[in-house]
Amino acid sequence: MIVYPAIDLRAGVCVRLMHGRFDAVTHYDDAPAARLAAFAAAGATWAHIVDLDGAEAGRAMQHALIGELAAAIDIRIQSGGGVRSTDDVQRLLDAGVSRVVVGSLAVSDPDTVSGWLDDFGADRLTLAIDVKADGDRWVPALKGWTEAAAIDLWAALDRYPPGSAEHLLVTDVGRDGALTGPNLDLLAQIVRRRPDLRVQASGGVSSLPDLAAARDIGCDGAIVGRALYEGRFTVAEALAA
Repeated sequence: MIVYPAIDLRAGVCVRLMHGRFDAVTHYDDAPAARLAAFAAAGATWAHIVDLDGAEAGRAMQHALIGELAAAIDIRIQSGGGVRSTDDVQRLLDAGVSRVVVGSLAVSDPDTVSGWLDDFGADRLTLAIDVKADGDRWVPALKGWTEAAAIDLWAALDRYPPGSAEHLLVTDVGRDGALTGPNLDLLAQIVRRRPDLRVQASGGVSSLPDLAAARDIGCDGAIVGRALYEGRFTVAEALAA
């Protein structure tokens, strides 16, 4: 399983949100390049970088900085936030990002995103579906988690039949940044229902056993953010586990 240390960028600095709320921000440090270099030095081969300003605004805001990070540091980067156009995807790939994360548009405009999967290759894109509980349903949260989709998670995934997509990142917004553990039940359902997809667990990872549990249910990767920043464990310990 791939461990993806996370950097969430807001105004060029590293932060984390609580439950996806832009009014609940914790500022961690002012040097994303140093943070990313430390992740690479600890043995991480991938990092997950989000343009939070772009996610909130609905347009690319910090892609130039993300490109600088990709060029400067020897680590593969998966990145998104504010990806809304073919040009956004192309610019990130041209800047050295290894895989582009497509969030809201993956739910709201699957025809466009399916075209990107065909044009750029399924391995160059990660579909990111962030979900909130609505009774016994899981509903995608759109536009920086400020809106709810009109369909549920399973209907959204059905728009990408087996063979069309490869990577899927799922975040339970209610657990994101809360250090309460990932939603293993939901992730296990996704792995069972869509064995064709390489599923990345996101939201709530707080301990090394959380990572082991995500691996054991069949997740291909796990995003780790606040637990690293607050010293619950190190990148090296996560990789060893």
